[in-house]
Amino acid sequence: MLGSTYGTLTTDSRRARVIACGEQPGPAVHGRTTADERDVSGRPLHADVPDLDRFFRPESVAVVGASDAEGRPNTGITRQLLAWAERVGARLYPVHPTRESVFGLPCFPSVPDLPEEVDLAVLLVADPLRVVEQLAETKVKFAVAFASGFAETGDAGAAAQQRLAETVEGSGLRLLGPNTNLNAFERFRDDLDGPAIALITQSGHQGRPVFSLQELGIRLSHWAPTGNEADLETADFISYFSGRPEVGAIAAYVEGLKDGRSFLLAADRAAREGVPVVAVKVGRTETGARTAASHTGKLTGADSVVDAAMRQFGVIRVDGLDELQDTAALLARARPPRSDGVVVYSISGGTGAHFSDLATTAGLSLPTLSEARQTELHQWIPDYLNVANPVDNGGHPVGDERGRKIIDAILADPSVGVLICPITGPFPPMSDRLAHDLVDAAERTDKLVCVVWGSPVGTEAAYRETLLGSSRVATFRTFANCITAVRAYLDHHRFTAAYRSPFDEAPRTPSPSFRKAQALMRPGKQLSEHAAKQLLRAYGIRVPREQLVTSAAAAVRAASLVGYPVVMKASAPQLAHKSELGLIKINLTSASQVRDAYRELTDIARYEDIDLDGVLVCQMVERGVEMVVGVTHDDLFGPAVTVGLGGVLVEVLRDTAVCVPPFGEHQARAALDRLRGRALLDGVRGAPPADIEALVEVVLRVQRMALELGDDLAELDINPLMVLGRGQGAVALDALAVCR
Repeated sequence: MLGSTYGTLTTDSRRARVIACGEQPGPAVHGRTTADERDVSGRPLHADVPDLDRFFRPESVAVVGASDAEGRPNTGITRQLLAWAERVGARLYPVHPTRESVFGLPCFPSVPDLPEEVDLAVLLVADPLRVVEQLAETKVKFAVAFASGFAETGDAGAAAQQRLAETVEGSGLRLLGPNTNLNAFERFRDDLDGPAIALITQSGHQGRPVFSLQELGIRLSHWAPTGNEADLETADFISYFSGRPEVGAIAAYVEGLKDGRSFLLAADRAAREGVPVVAVKVGRTETGARTAASHTGKLTGADSVVDAAMRQFGVIRVDGLDELQDTAALLARARPPRSDGVVVYSISGGTGAHFSDLATTAGLSLPTLSEARQTELHQWIPDYLNVANPVDNGGHPVGDERGRKIIDAILADPSVGVLICPITGPFPPMSDRLAHDLVDAAERTDKLVCVVWGSPVGTEAAYRETLLGSSRVATFRTFANCITAVRAYLDHHRFTAAYRSPFDEAPRTPSPSFRKAQALMRPGKQLSEHAAKQLLRAYGIRVPREQLVTSAAAAVRAASLVGYPVVMKASAPQLAHKSELGLIKINLTSASQVRDAYRELTDIARYEDIDLDGVLVCQMVERGVEMVVGVTHDDLFGPAVTVGLGGVLVEVLRDTAVCVPPFGEHQARAALDRLRGRALLDGVRGAPPADIEALVEVVLRVQRMALELGDDLAELDINPLMVLGRGQGAVALDALAVCR
């Protein structure tokens, strides 16, 4: 039985967890987080949600550096801002020290000279710092800095950007940029209805495919080009958009996250609201390599931590911009699924088989339709064609109502939540009638209807007018994008239906274990195995019976107390891989073997110039499943907990999963399910099932240790953690800890 979601070591922790799960999070506020809103690591527990209403819909705007001189870059920008201000109903004030008017509007020499306090200042100046300093002293709510030449250019630019950030901090002014663009002030179509996509991009051009969805009838509500994020960041806009009633999905192109905890809190807010976040996050090929003594440090790269963080909080990560637009569009507009079952309906047996193969491989469930349903379908489809799923109609009926009856019958099956019809190419009039029948059926069902229009031309009336003219049919151009989007749609609704925020349960105060652990830490040092195991013991993680000895005679006495057979190991700080040096002796069954082993271990240590703190005489633990559990420190997210298959082949197998605190029992179990070798824990080739409950408990206790010790614990590596048979627990046979 688990102590608590976070491995709390108190006897009343289960009751505390039940109470915590019923609590509602405190209100999100704009400003600094108070002490009682922080977890035991000192990190905030609630998203700091900025009120961006007056950024996107200001009542008054100042354009600093406005121009109407022909040939000047600022002239085109000023003209665009004038048109945008008129569309949103804002008063625009040109600001320029030497001009009397711009485009017929009175021009003011500086922002303090304006006749009113403006909501938004747009800075068209090469060096925005001076203006930002001036704005910070006024009551301007928002500023946009287009200028480049900051952190993207190197150390000097990064220092200049830091000065911008410091100027804004605590002033009440919020800054977008620098190195941003005009995307926020684009012309959005106002003739489209339904839930909208809100777009966030760090590179403006990368958002163009999503913005162009408006031409296909899909509504966009906002575009936030975050640029270098000196102040306002991706997380701020996710938090804000999650609370907007018109936003059905958030699409993001992210090059780098500014702050890991802010991102987690924003994703948590979106998950609570049920708003899907779809993101392209570049950097999959960065190895995140670092010098690390532990296995965990070598196995956990920066991108794997980002991937884990997104998965835990329901952010749907895709790779291509085409996937971003198609997945966001589907999630924004589709109703929640009635069932996870997917049925494939095609006019070709080959097409149906091909699509079904791809869909099943991707993890979609294609249920076999009931015998009664198949009998019904065979009223309109010849008996020799397969209608079990995929459904092959042999050619969609054109001259009568049989086509609609087939589609309606499929959608009426309770096992079906999604109908997908792949049309590899136009075949009029059959494909035209098929498209019409699919749209007609989609308008009358609450189930999702998807069409893949595979024609490379894309100018056919059935596609441009019939399919794209319907807001109830999700239309794709490729098999892959359809499958990716449908899987994300089903996963999202499954995730949000079961979501319980780990921030609600996160520990606020240190456990009794913390004080014991602090006394064991040695700043800047790697602990010996014996000291590292004491650290584990402080957090209730089981270790073998063992004694540290400094003589052969003491080793014999220790062996009799521990109980034969025993294991003997050299123990010293900075000693990471003992087996490679022959510094481990196992299955010792007598006093003479213990004496000989002691002398051999100390001789090897002297030869290798290792300064031992002693020799460990350890209980020999029965065989089980060897796992690894560890902690590394990620620059963005702080501590990250890794679990995977352990033992001497851990770096060869590289079968690990990452959890980013805070996480609960459910996420720990999900991490185990992602392991390729997960079946080993269930028992294979006659082996008994392993004690998964005990393994999950260790993962949660390690998380608690990582949260409480924070940055002071640079790395922790438990390898192997021997997971015994069901109900017998798990034992940390070896451990390594590095103090920062």
